[in-house]
Amino acid sequence: MIFKKLLITILFLIPALFAGADNTQFTMSGPEVISTGEQFRLSFSLNDKGEDLQLPDLSDFNILMGPSTSQSSSFQMINGKTSRSVSYSYIYILSAKKEGKFTIQPASVKVNGEIYKSNSLTIQVVKGQSNSSSQSQGNSSSGNGYSQQQQQQHRASSSIGKNDLFVKTHLSRSSAFKGQQIIATVKIYVAQNVPISNFSDVKVPSYEGFWTQDIEIPNQVNFTREVYKNKIYQVGILKKTILFPQQTGKLKIDPFEITCDIKQRVSNQRGFFDDFFDNYRTVSAKAVSDPVYLTVKDLPAAPSGFCGGVGNMNFYASIDKDKVKANEAITLKVKISGTGNLKLINAPKIKFPTDFEIYDPKSTDSQVASENGQTGSKSFEYLIIPRHAGDYSIQPFSFSSFNPSTGKYNTESSKTFKIHVDPGNEEQNQTVTSAYSKEDVRFIGKDIRYIKQNQYKIKQKNSFFYGTLNFWMYYILTVVIFMIIIIIYRKKIKENANVQLVKTKKANKIARKRLKKAKEYLQQNKSEEFYKSVLSAVMGYLGDKLNIPIADLNRDKAIETLKDKNVKQETIDELIKILDTCEFAQYSPSSTKKTIADVYSKAAQLMGQFEKQISINKKRKK
Repeated sequence: MIFKKLLITILFLIPALFAGADNTQFTMSGPEVISTGEQFRLSFSLNDKGEDLQLPDLSDFNILMGPSTSQSSSFQMINGKTSRSVSYSYIYILSAKKEGKFTIQPASVKVNGEIYKSNSLTIQVVKGQSNSSSQSQGNSSSGNGYSQQQQQQHRASSSIGKNDLFVKTHLSRSSAFKGQQIIATVKIYVAQNVPISNFSDVKVPSYEGFWTQDIEIPNQVNFTREVYKNKIYQVGILKKTILFPQQTGKLKIDPFEITCDIKQRVSNQRGFFDDFFDNYRTVSAKAVSDPVYLTVKDLPAAPSGFCGGVGNMNFYASIDKDKVKANEAITLKVKISGTGNLKLINAPKIKFPTDFEIYDPKSTDSQVASENGQTGSKSFEYLIIPRHAGDYSIQPFSFSSFNPSTGKYNTESSKTFKIHVDPGNEEQNQTVTSAYSKEDVRFIGKDIRYIKQNQYKIKQKNSFFYGTLNFWMYYILTVVIFMIIIIIYRKKIKENANVQLVKTKKANKIARKRLKKAKEYLQQNKSEEFYKSVLSAVMGYLGDKLNIPIADLNRDKAIETLKDKNVKQETIDELIKILDTCEFAQYSPSSTKKTIADVYSKAAQLMGQFEKQISINKKRKK
């Protein structure tokens, strides 16, 4: 028993020991592109304590400083368990002696008695722009730690040349077949002495003649160093798109436009205080790419099973069950996976038995757009319903796709699907043909409808409505209604002819509209506009209601007319109080919100009292 436990412990410890050994990582890192005379860092990182670091052959470079060692630790707690990781770094400062492409072989280090090797590193060296520039970069790298972009902001830059800032559209290939995917990458090239601060006014080409699928890239442009025409640029990717040409011939891709904000020094002279106070201005520069052309070839003659697929694709077909009862559904699934124009593929043509009810296939897409193009799958699901008992078979059907890498069609066939159908509970004997395509389930077996009864009333032959009692009743009723309409209409015309009467009737309605505007000012806490609106509403109401012309409308005239109309004195006093409050508040707007709300409430009540008292007095006079 003890031996068994010891054996199990050893079996668990051996993989752990090997796993611990495999976890030791030793990597070498450095820039991919540098210029002659430029100083750069060559770093070695180790996640365990090591010794006896052996450098590779660095005879093509000058070792200016090193090694500079550093150590960092990190702690992590997961589910109450704490883990600690340690990283050791060895840094050398080098400079390139000459132009060319150099490969630095792996370095080695000893950890716990075992030798570990790093990766190799390829560095391209181009001709330097100027010695002073390189020296300045070297001093900064070894001294104050400024980034290269910050260093270049201190340089004089009077204008942005065509070779300092430009955009290029790169295609993964210059010619393709119709439907073949091509990756279009839009890159911006920025010279080292051009500090960009922002992008704006982006104009993306329409890609006419292509079906497109965008590849997700980070919102923030990440710049890396690249060599273009023997010159080092800061290069960033602006857009990546997968293109599927839908036409043949020479297709044009329109230019890509972008506006860049660039920081420039106002003066070329540097002073002592320039290190403390920035003296820059921001200028805009537009970068426009050249149009790009793609030659698109037509596909060869296609076999019968071709459904539009272009790429490297696989085909698989299956059914969910092969034994059912009549009128039970079966699902036939066709799945196409791989790389290519999966979204543009049509459903394969399948010949089903004539006694099967067939519905339009349902398609499902599951694709991802990446650096390798559009990959994933597309599925078609056919819903089929056998209507009669018996043994049936779905004959093999083929799927063909064109592979651009081989220039040939790849054809795959399904197997024969045999289906046994047992009698259903309510089997229908009608033969159903599958020549129809359906979107909704239709109920079959009732093509002859039953005779509808008690829907129509039978009318006696040679009977007429004209001259009957019902006819004359309808006729007289129509004439009476017509006369009533004429009387009402003439009365309405007469009333509308009296302008003063119309204004009097509409006075209350118009006043309430004006008070509605005052309520808006009340909610917005605009006291001055509120009082003006209330004053206008009250005086406008009195002018319309009392038939006072605008030229004669004032406080005294309105009060005198109200007295003539036998309006109560307390109502007139309330009017004078509201008018005084509104006029005073316009010149001394210091009222509280409570006072303003009280004025609004009293003004609304006052108009109601006027409307009621004036109407009553009119009736008494009559």
